[in-house]
Amino acid sequence: MKIILHDGSIEEHSFDEQTGKNALRHTASHILAQAVKRLYPAAKLAIGPAIKDGFYYDFDRDHPFTEAELEAIEAEMKKIIKENLKLERFTLPRDKAIALMEELGEPYKIELINDLPEDEELSFFRQGEYTDLCAGPHVTYTSAVKAFKLMSVAGAYWRGSEKNKMLTRIYGTAFTSKDDLATHLNLLEEAKKRDHRKLGKELGLFALMEEGPGFPFFLPKGMIVKNTLIDYWRELHTREGYWEISTPILLTRRLWETSGHWDHYKDNMYTTVIDDSIFSVKPMNCPGGMLVYKTEPRSYKDLPLKLGELGLVHRHEKSGELHGLMRVRCFTQDDAHIFMTQEQITEQIKGVVRIIDEVYGLFGFKYHVELSTMPEDHLGSVEDWEMATDGLRQALDEMKLPYVINEGDGAFYGPKIDFHLEDSIGRTWQCGTIQLDFQMPMRFELEYTGSDGMKHRPIMIHRVVFGSIERFIGILIEHFAGKFPTWLAPVQVKLLPITDRNNDYTDGVLAALKAAGVRCESDKRQEKTGYKVREAQLARIPYMLVLGDREQEEGTVSVRRRDSNGMTSMKLDEFAGMIAKEIKDRKSD
Repeated sequence: MKIILHDGSIEEHSFDEQTGKNALRHTASHILAQAVKRLYPAAKLAIGPAIKDGFYYDFDRDHPFTEAELEAIEAEMKKIIKENLKLERFTLPRDKAIALMEELGEPYKIELINDLPEDEELSFFRQGEYTDLCAGPHVTYTSAVKAFKLMSVAGAYWRGSEKNKMLTRIYGTAFTSKDDLATHLNLLEEAKKRDHRKLGKELGLFALMEEGPGFPFFLPKGMIVKNTLIDYWRELHTREGYWEISTPILLTRRLWETSGHWDHYKDNMYTTVIDDSIFSVKPMNCPGGMLVYKTEPRSYKDLPLKLGELGLVHRHEKSGELHGLMRVRCFTQDDAHIFMTQEQITEQIKGVVRIIDEVYGLFGFKYHVELSTMPEDHLGSVEDWEMATDGLRQALDEMKLPYVINEGDGAFYGPKIDFHLEDSIGRTWQCGTIQLDFQMPMRFELEYTGSDGMKHRPIMIHRVVFGSIERFIGILIEHFAGKFPTWLAPVQVKLLPITDRNNDYTDGVLAALKAAGVRCESDKRQEKTGYKVREAQLARIPYMLVLGDREQEEGTVSVRRRDSNGMTSMKLDEFAGMIAKEIKDRKSD
């Protein structure tokens, strides 16, 4: 595809490239806006960017668009695509740009122009009778949008602020082929079936309540999943030489000023007043880790010092951005901070990468890596940032781990490596991260005594593997469609006696399995066995044991897997040994 870039130059890019995707979908958003203006001329235009899986455009009109209106808009978009309109880029000085938008009756565009820097070039794109303030990129003709679909309508505040007017947002997606669009729509249907909010409720894992928006309630079965993940985390980190700590949830404002969070993050922090002093509920664990480091003198012989913390953190997220377990206001961060010498940087980063690789491999996740560099709003000197970034780059290069550069997306205190895992239906999630920090040890005046007897400043790694345990559980629910591997399942075995006379035998089997460390339940209801099997399958329980007169007489169990129609007869001790090994090995299906 020929793409008109931000500077007006034209280059060839395929849809497989991000530039190609963005250009095609951004053009689709303009086609959407053009169709709306043709059908509903009184609608005012706001913004219409390309986004991860498609595009949207925000409109100001008296009432939201109906389903019938969306169908009419789609039909008009198809006409515009068929017209094969050429997209043309042009620029205007500020006064003429404002005059054009006044002539077109677009007040939101005028506001955007007035907020742009005086020296910024004002570019526009024209297609037929439609003109929009836009930086691009775009394809050269509307006919390049071979397949599209308008997905939904939602409300959105102008410029994301609750203080501004609520606009109407139309979401859509676009591809270069109808087959690719069909594949994407099928994927979305599959994602709906796997929605962790739906499955979390059906499986009794967690609840979302009006009394605590953004603060999930974990139910007994959900706590089993959460605690099993935590047990695995502790086992892994004990093996790797980490020391677990716990730091307070509430800490004084002075601490957050020292760390830099108060200046860079206070809008996302909850505060309270204690004894006339301002305290903040911690949004991160790292400042507490600094104080733990300072509780005693440190020597080079103590380094690397690895401090792990399963810390409950709170962040003020906007209500419209909350989403099940994926976007919450409190979560458990599986944090760790590694204090080290400069010579230890590469080896310690390699060690963290190996842990992350092991964990993601256990759950069957593929992943890709991004190296994020210095943002505009940062602490410390450019020289420190270059040194830190080179340390991360060297570790990735030595491990021959492919990565892409994500310019300007580092944390305010240091560059980072982000791990984007891919689930079973091809979606990506950012979970693990490694951040190299020269700044916070300096701000907290951390020291260690070197082999030369002199005081030195340690360097620090911030890192998470799960990221947020709550969010990771949400990802796992959708990745496995609720069918957790046996070791992680809240209920691992369901015992199904055929008649009441098999209840005593069922109780004995239940006791034997529990003694072997198996999480199991029995269903003694007076229901048909097929009905009870179906209910156990809907509950995604890995194993069902059907227990009748023959099993009772022979001391056996009839074993049925959740995704199997057949049953296998086994001796009880044979089954107990098999499932105990499956649990111990943390085997995935």
